Amino acid sequence: MKKRDASIQSRLNMLLIVCLIPLTVMILYLVIMIQRFSARYDKVVENITEANAYNIDFKEEMDYQMYIIVANSERAEELIDIDGPEKLITEARTVFTGLYDSASEEFAGQRLQRILRSLNILEDRVLEIEADAKVSGNYDKNMESLDLNIRVLTELIQEQIQEYIYYETTHLEAIREGIRSDVDNAIRMSSIIFILILFGAYFISRKIMQRITEPIAELCAVTRKAAGGDFSVRAPEKSEGEIAVLNDSFNQMIEKIGQLVEDIRVEQLNLRATELKLLQAQINPHFLYNTLDTIIWLAEAGRKEEVVMMVTTLSDFFRTTLSKGRDYISVKEEEAHIRSYLQIQQFRYRDILEYTIEIPEDLYDYPILKLTLQPLVENALYHGIKNKRGLGHIRVSGRKEGEVLRFAVQDDGRGMTAEELTKVRKGLESEEKADAADPSGFGLQNVAQRMRLNYGPEYGIVIKSTFGEGTEMTVTIPAVKK
Repeated sequence: MKKRDASIQSRLNMLLIVCLIPLTVMILYLVIMIQRFSARYDKVVENITEANAYNIDFKEEMDYQMYIIVANSERAEELIDIDGPEKLITEARTVFTGLYDSASEEFAGQRLQRILRSLNILEDRVLEIEADAKVSGNYDKNMESLDLNIRVLTELIQEQIQEYIYYETTHLEAIREGIRSDVDNAIRMSSIIFILILFGAYFISRKIMQRITEPIAELCAVTRKAAGGDFSVRAPEKSEGEIAVLNDSFNQMIEKIGQLVEDIRVEQLNLRATELKLLQAQINPHFLYNTLDTIIWLAEAGRKEEVVMMVTTLSDFFRTTLSKGRDYISVKEEEAHIRSYLQIQQFRYRDILEYTIEIPEDLYDYPILKLTLQPLVENALYHGIKNKRGLGHIRVSGRKEGEVLRFAVQDDGRGMTAEELTKVRKGLESEEKADAADPSGFGLQNVAQRMRLNYGPEYGIVIKSTFGEGTEMTVTIPAVKK
């Protein structure tokens, strides 16, 4: 068995994936890049903030505490006992050690090493002064050591911190320039990717649309030939997804129509041939290729869900039309047939057509001659609703009355004048062949003739109409289950 190609929906999904995957990759790239830039920038700002805190406070606090130790013996003991200067140095060492461990640049690491070495020297000098401060008589020596060692070292440390801050600030500017360059590159890359996506989506979508519309166009061409009377034509076997269903149904229909036409030619006086000829007359090729034109328009517009709905409904319509060659179908199947027809027509005439179908389920199992109600519904649409200005409504109903079934097709369309109604009623009662040149009675007369041939002369169609108000057609058949 030949492998089917991808369905319409899968092709459209493929187009969606082709567009989404590159866009997703591009967005992820931009997000990661922004996060990376933000992390680098935030880290430098954090380093500058921490270093700047010690640049402002460390020297002043350290010099003040060491002066108290040298000048005030009472408070010196208190500061020495709580490790005041050593605590400041330890805290500073912890901060700058952390900065050193996380430094990614060699130049920054060298400056941080100098600060740490200066802190170690400062700690030694603090310990020496604290030891001398406990010995009386060393005030002058300690004051000299405070000036030459402590204040000089804190000044040096402050300068080293300022050098580190200056370097990090300069590095921050370099990062900003790098970010600007990377952003420019990202914009260029994103623009290129976006343009490639647009071109790719255009060519792929064009290819996909061709794979969808070309088979439908081929089927339209074949259908027009069939409408011209050439029943030897066949839809291409290279079908795709939902189109395969339509092609298969069309080929079955054309093959069946060809057989029916041949039977009519060979057995013109046979009742079976007459019924087949009347059945063939109900199939309106214009309805089919108009519907296919609508499907092509929907496919080109990218409205895939409506394409699937129309193709499926049309397939159901012709499946019931063929019915594997059966003359009789169930009321349920006939209802499904007219529902498919009305769904398709409502899509084409959505501004003027509404409909309701009210057939009780207890009538579903009764048999009915195929294509009994659909021509009546078609007549109500084309000669009632379409000739009315504005929105119209078709109502199909059914009921059981004793030993018969009655089905009514009502419309609130243009209606008929008394002369038109008389002409149509005479056509329904006539035994002569229906005149195809008179579309207002052609379908109705065929239905009436088929009903008399199959059910008897007591059954048929009763029509009532008022000009400007609408028309009601009632079909009566025997309620006999086979």
